[in-house]
Amino acid sequence: MKFDGKVALITGASSGIGKETALLFAKHGVKVVAAARRKEEGEATVKEIKSNGGEAIFVQTDVSDEKQVERLISETLKEYGRLDIAFNNAGVEGKMGMPLHEQTDQNYDTIFNINVKGVLVSMKHQILAMRKTGGGSIVNNSSAAGLVAFPGASVYVASKHAVNGLTKAAAIEYGTENIRVNAVCPAVIETDMSERAFKNQPELKETMAKMHPIGRVGQPREIAEAVLFLCSDGASFITGHCLPIDGGYTIQ
Repeated sequence: MKFDGKVALITGASSGIGKETALLFAKHGVKVVAAARRKEEGEATVKEIKSNGGEAIFVQTDVSDEKQVERLISETLKEYGRLDIAFNNAGVEGKMGMPLHEQTDQNYDTIFNINVKGVLVSMKHQILAMRKTGGGSIVNNSSAAGLVAFPGASVYVASKHAVNGLTKAAAIEYGTENIRVNAVCPAVIETDMSERAFKNQPELKETMAKMHPIGRVGQPREIAEAVLFLCSDGASFITGHCLPIDGGYTIQ
């Protein structure tokens, strides 16, 4: 997998899967643009990349605000002159554990503004940039919840099904322009998001681990490796695919 001269934009790069992916791309010689709402944590990601000999910048961004996304792309092109790879990783889980009839407009807006609108406007401006330099690869971070459903998470589930739909539609629309669009669909991964869910229910983590045929929850690095492959020339004939990375969860 060769990435000489490539530039990658990663949203939600302040922690978890986004941070691991940023570090992995930088390790392979990719120039990284790390974007996130949390400035201190995002800058820490860039600092770690640079301490390991990589090249990166941080742009504070809320992907639910299209103006901020436009600025993010503008800063990317100003710094590096091109955009070859994008990993739309930023996302939220919202309030979990509520049946559908208890869901609120506020929870819906919070989840959809970031998980769906954020992916939509990010792809919109990433594609415009990629068309200028002959193409690129986009990977959206969906979820196993975009392939199946979970009780108490109806709005989150709906948002991730929407991400998969956006992925497939964009893959069809831009395939002949050398822009590939795929998604990864992780099950439970050991991140800040999952730890919030387990905080008041420590027994839930063990239960969830047992629900994966592989017998454990996943690690952020395992998602990052899949994203790296999907953005490489080794995946040049893969587009519109929503890849489960779930320890076998969705095959049951």
